[in-house]
Amino acid sequence: MLQLGIIGVGRIGRVHIRGILSGVPGAHIRGIAAPHITEEIEQLARSAGAEILTQDHRALLRDSRIDAVLICSPTSTHADISVEALRAGKHVFCEKPVDLGLVKIQTVIDEAAVSGLKYQVGFNRRFDHNFQALRRAVAEGRIGQVQVVKICSRDSEPPAPKFIPSSGGLFLDMTVHDLDMVRFLSGSEVEEVYAAGSVLVDEAIGRAGDIDTAAVVLRLESGALALIDNSRQAVYGYDQRAEVFGSRGCVSIGNDTPSTAVLSTAGGVTAERPLWFFLERYLPAFQEEVRQFVDAVENDYPVPVGAEDAQKATLLAMACTRSARERRPVRMDEFQSYL
Repeated sequence: MLQLGIIGVGRIGRVHIRGILSGVPGAHIRGIAAPHITEEIEQLARSAGAEILTQDHRALLRDSRIDAVLICSPTSTHADISVEALRAGKHVFCEKPVDLGLVKIQTVIDEAAVSGLKYQVGFNRRFDHNFQALRRAVAEGRIGQVQVVKICSRDSEPPAPKFIPSSGGLFLDMTVHDLDMVRFLSGSEVEEVYAAGSVLVDEAIGRAGDIDTAAVVLRLESGALALIDNSRQAVYGYDQRAEVFGSRGCVSIGNDTPSTAVLSTAGGVTAERPLWFFLERYLPAFQEEVRQFVDAVENDYPVPVGAEDAQKATLLAMACTRSARERRPVRMDEFQSYL
């Protein structure tokens, strides 16, 4: 039984705790660290059977019985805690992003390599049943040579403007998932990006220095093209669709809905709206990524998503930011020292 420590009990930390309790039988939550311990967190720790509840995450790192930690703390702490945990001999699952800066990400990559420990990053969409089906169709050659990848990713509602300064901007916070999906679905690296952005949803986001609507065109090393469109607000729900077109066919996925019921009457044909929030849409994927992390640790398998994947997605997001700001295509070899 793998003994886990959970660092950070915000929204994502709670999701992982509940996911582990309900669907990761090979793991036990031994300790939980949160800077502010509330009655709700105490109750959650009791329900998880955690023997340790502390405000100091280092208490978990000092506990020799803890094999691995899940880092679910604020973004600005991810890289530093990752290094501390690896040096303490703990395997690490870190929520994305590892960091918003390339130097710190490289530090984590180097530390993980030296330690020989498992280090997985939480790009949960790779573990979603729909995106998994797309990837299988491509990997099995069912659509032939990949020619075009299209991804639509739109939030159901915009974030609070106060979130913007610490987010890194739309490309680093939101589009980074889709950029990772382009690599995952196509099996190819990216050669060049062109991105454009606007403020069409909330002027307060623009005043905070960000955009809320974006379009990205990517040229892949394979010669294929990819297109991404993002919006911070889709009034009908969380919109997550994708398509891969190839020389022998096309495979596409739609939104998850509460049911597949379609009502047809004289007044029209109606179906249910997409699930409203990303936690509803991707809850099973959050659970599956931790299950595979536990499996990698216990059986010494390679982790499915490493720090290098996080670095590449971050580089692509930075290239998008530069492209939108300078209104020009950006080649990835402009970041040659990190490739």
